[in-house]
Amino acid sequence: MLNTFIIGASGYTGAELAKMVHTHPQLNLAGLYVSANSLDANKPVSDLHGQLKGIVDLPLQPLTDPAAVAAKADIVLLATAHEVSHDLATIFLSKDCQVFDLSGAFRVQGDDFYTQYYGFEHQHQQWLEKAVYGLAEWNSQAIKQAQLVAVPGCYPTASQLALKPLLEANLIDKDQWPVINAVSGVSGAGRKATMVNSFCEVSLQAYGVFGHRHQPEIATHLGCDVIFTPHLGNFKRGILATITAKLAPGVDAGKVAEAMQQAYQGQSGQHAVRLLGEQTASIQNVVNTCFCDIGWKVQGQHIILTSAIDNLLKGASSQAMQCINIRNDFPQLTALV
Repeated sequence: MLNTFIIGASGYTGAELAKMVHTHPQLNLAGLYVSANSLDANKPVSDLHGQLKGIVDLPLQPLTDPAAVAAKADIVLLATAHEVSHDLATIFLSKDCQVFDLSGAFRVQGDDFYTQYYGFEHQHQQWLEKAVYGLAEWNSQAIKQAQLVAVPGCYPTASQLALKPLLEANLIDKDQWPVINAVSGVSGAGRKATMVNSFCEVSLQAYGVFGHRHQPEIATHLGCDVIFTPHLGNFKRGILATITAKLAPGVDAGKVAEAMQQAYQGQSGQHAVRLLGEQTASIQNVVNTCFCDIGWKVQGQHIILTSAIDNLLKGASSQAMQCINIRNDFPQLTALV
């Protein structure tokens, strides 16, 4: 059994992780931690997340000595803010822990990326270079060797899983940038209530236009410029990305279907992507599951793809669990289905 600790366990993602680790036959949920000054410190996690009552009732311990936790840990999951993960990760890595970071602190290499999009200067270039991007269906070989896995963002996961098979097969005309319009439920903003994520205030609106930090993450890991516009919707959880792209000359619906099937069908049972063909993806069908549903339709030289995930699961915690399973040679969907 691998001793597994969750840091930042009071949030939505932390609660999902706690349930998965508890369920996993090869992992021992050894401790749940929150920041030392958190108002949730010393409360049972099930007091905050009632669905865990009788399943996981461990206390949320204040993280006062990360090195002491590292000495007992085989696996550490960081469900913490970007700058917190940036500061904590190296403490656990120095003790040979496997670290799976759900923040953006190690996702993208770039001289000014973190100062421009995250508001801090990255101090751990060596680990940034070693970090493996945890897009489970595409980076499994690198994940198997990684000590630090940077779990992708929720919008980038939905977007990349749909576009990557076509880009890898050179079926997209990159001169016309793919356009990604994606809408997320309010849980993506976390548990803290604010005017911008209150159900009474949210209708449906775009935000971060031409300036959202997930745009460079998507573009970097796709190897293709994109126009990305996120939207916030008045629903609890889930993401739907609708993507418009121009196909390369001579590409038809048959070549698109073949590329999708080659990317995902051969891994049946060993990944979390479901292909829908011309059926449109729906949030309703993926909420509370680990799956990404992808549909597409071709007309002339253009394709419209729809990609749906649960932002808290495939967009965060269940993808982290996929990466843990890959890294430790467990069946990839253990504790997820």
